Amino acid sequence: MSLVGVYAQQDAMYTHYSFNTLSINPAYAGTRDALTVTGLHRSMWVGFPGAPVTQTITAHAPVFSKDIGLGLSVVNDKIGPTHQSSFSVDYAFRIKLGKRGKLSFGLKSGLSLLSNDLSRLSTTDQNDPAFQNDYNSDLLPIFGFGLYYYTPKYYVGISVPHLINNDFFTNTTYGGVEGDERHYFLIAGTIFSLTGNGSIKLKPTTFIKVSEGAPVELDVTALFYIHDVFWVGPMFRTGDAMGALAGLYITEQLSMGYSFDWSYANTTSKYNAGSHEIMIRYDFIFLSKGKVKSPRYF
Repeated sequence: MSLVGVYAQQDAMYTHYSFNTLSINPAYAGTRDALTVTGLHRSMWVGFPGAPVTQTITAHAPVFSKDIGLGLSVVNDKIGPTHQSSFSVDYAFRIKLGKRGKLSFGLKSGLSLLSNDLSRLSTTDQNDPAFQNDYNSDLLPIFGFGLYYYTPKYYVGISVPHLINNDFFTNTTYGGVEGDERHYFLIAGTIFSLTGNGSIKLKPTTFIKVSEGAPVELDVTALFYIHDVFWVGPMFRTGDAMGALAGLYITEQLSMGYSFDWSYANTTSKYNAGSHEIMIRYDFIFLSKGKVKSPRYF
């Protein structure tokens, strides 16, 4: 019997991608003109043994001037016996482009660690030597870049968060079947009013993911903002899932959101209770003499 390599998308997945943009694109750092802290927890395929669970914490703000942004990202991603943790620093520099637009250039650098608890797995051969020992990789580097253009009405960005292909099993940085595969991300969104007084707004967004050996994946979300107090809307992910998001602004600075998606194209959908995601975000406003546009839609 011969073994063949299997490729798939490996970066953590987020239904709240438009609220968790720093995890996708380092050029987003500092663009909210506040110290913004975002926490996210995602449980995929609830009830399915070994299903992915992801926690993400990001923080970013302008530093020194409004044209320079600095961010921090921590990701904890677990699927089955595999546990990957990463810490990265994001740097962004912005220039004015057009009357109301800004173009941001971003860089990401950090470290990633992978561990496999193989000895906890149940196998048909109790003495299989391949599953007798756990495995921990060395700390391997993360390096990526991104571009992000935005105005008060729309945004578009492109990024490659992991330019380096890490092979965690040989602790090298030139790639391999068992290592990271390079992912290319494209994000875009806009917002406009559906009523004359602006009480109802629509924010359609999209997230396109491309990686070697995996189908191109497209996320589409349409959020309706009601009186700038709460939002609700559907989501759709090609070849995978559909669902909905809902959330509210508890204060001008604090917002919370929840999403549910169901894998319509995955055979595991018969054996799980869907995927759930919780997001919380807080803006520590300290710029522009304590004033910043609220709410911030991007």
